[in-house]
Amino acid sequence: MRKIIIATLFVATLPVAHAGVIIGGTRLIYNGAKKESSITITNPDDINYLIQSWVAPEHEGGSKAPFIITPPLFRLKGSQENILRVVKIPAQLPNDRESLFWLDIKSVPASKKSESSNTLQIAVKTRLKLIYRPNGISATPESVANKITWSKSGNTLKANNPTPFYMNFQQVTLNGKAISQANYLPPMSSQTYTLNAGMQGTTVAWSIINDYGGISKTFTASAH
Repeated sequence: MRKIIIATLFVATLPVAHAGVIIGGTRLIYNGAKKESSITITNPDDINYLIQSWVAPEHEGGSKAPFIITPPLFRLKGSQENILRVVKIPAQLPNDRESLFWLDIKSVPASKKSESSNTLQIAVKTRLKLIYRPNGISATPESVANKITWSKSGNTLKANNPTPFYMNFQQVTLNGKAISQANYLPPMSSQTYTLNAGMQGTTVAWSIINDYGGISKTFTASAH
């Protein structure tokens, strides 16, 4: 037991390599009219990173995501930039609404030859929303976010999204109190949130994150 404790303390005191890879966006919108979509990966450090990326389905255990990434695995040298290209492969996706997937990007720093063998290198995985927007869907989520309707029953609040867009909430409040469960609302669907004790009133305010990662204006409505 003493040996295990000593080993644990030793690992805890190891220097940790800084993970400095910068991803050029907080989400990736794939326009169905285009052959591909892309996002930049920048390495501002003076060490190299091994970059691995893949696309995963919205829910764990779901069907394989119909996208390939090029390059899926590469070395990103210090002070350099590369572009990840996402290409859709033939697959049937809804053409009347958006589909959500996850873009996973893992960066592993290389060890410097001059570093001590005791240096602890940590791989960092970043997960971004990859939203496939079919050709033919006009407007943007921000322009129709006011169409979300709300209903309140007892200690629950229900949100209904009649639009073809994923609504990625920045914040939802009921009479000024935040509803922490409100994350994102799928298109043409509804979700019900359980309210904390003491949350009263019917005035709902919400803002969403737009295609560029910015925050929309605040919308308000009464929950009926």
